[in-house]
Amino acid sequence: MGLQGTYLGGMGLTVDDLDQENMAYFGHCARHQFHLQACDSCQRLRYPPTTACPWCMTLESHWVPVEGKGAVHSYGEVHHAIQPAFKGRTPYMILLVDLDTQKGEPTPDEALRVAGNLCLPDGTLAPPEMVAKVGIGTRMRMVFADVADGLSLPQWTIDEDAPQPVPWRYPE
Repeated sequence: MGLQGTYLGGMGLTVDDLDQENMAYFGHCARHQFHLQACDSCQRLRYPPTTACPWCMTLESHWVPVEGKGAVHSYGEVHHAIQPAFKGRTPYMILLVDLDTQKGEPTPDEALRVAGNLCLPDGTLAPPEMVAKVGIGTRMRMVFADVADGLSLPQWTIDEDAPQPVPWRYPE
């Protein structure tokens, strides 16, 4: 049986049980652990979960724990929510974070990039004053938003223990 839940009281989420890679990925997330697939041939990590390694096409892989820390690569700040579950929660921020793990491989400009919402440490959407502080370069750490039994979403919060650069933000 797949995973189902409702995020923010209105957005239905489903992971079909035929999608074995995502079932395994979200199984780790449900335990508030971040794991990625490591290729059994080239040993590179990959995200999102896939059947074959995007670099060497090997089908065999195993799951390894990964530290969920990195820096904002890009972001979108939403002021007009189209998804009903997000109405009344604007502004909110969608982040694309370069993980520290495997950064610069296989080329200097590549990184494992994981998307998620900007949240408080408890996994709830960040308030406007926190949204205003985040930009490209902000150091982040992963947190999890529990959606249902067995289903949690990886999200991002400011890494208060990391030195923070002056972030670059799009002009308003």
